[in-house]
Amino acid sequence: MAAFSLKINGKIKKVDVDPSTPVLWVLRDHLDMQGTKYGCGIAQCGACTVHLDGNAVRSCQLPVSAVGKASITTIEGLSEKGDHPVQKAWIEHDVAQCGYCQSGQIMSAAALLKSNPNPSDQDIEVHMSGNICRCGTYLRIKEAVKSAAKK
Repeated sequence: MAAFSLKINGKIKKVDVDPSTPVLWVLRDHLDMQGTKYGCGIAQCGACTVHLDGNAVRSCQLPVSAVGKASITTIEGLSEKGDHPVQKAWIEHDVAQCGYCQSGQIMSAAALLKSNPNPSDQDIEVHMSGNICRCGTYLRIKEAVKSAAKK
């Protein structure tokens, strides 16, 4: 076990965990932050996506010891009121069905728009291709990202 001070959603959180513990499990099991989802456990589905210093990363394979002084943003920290342009676009385009992948999808889309505020359809498809939606709402996801880019 080791002590870690993590900057999560702008606040310092202290945890005492094995250094190899994935950030996903630190968030969910040690900090009771349930917004970031467990999907596949092998960083292939995108359900566990969070931002590390603004970049989208898969938290299920990121050991807490690798975070260092980087800042973590989860779906809970994307917007205090849930009014981030991507979140609003998700509602506007009725993207969510089962909803399980949505926090990861939204976090990936927000990272894309931060780095590329005016993405082409191909940019969206390439960037979002690592996020799996078992309900198949990919067309609505793309439209929501395009809509959020305009806001």
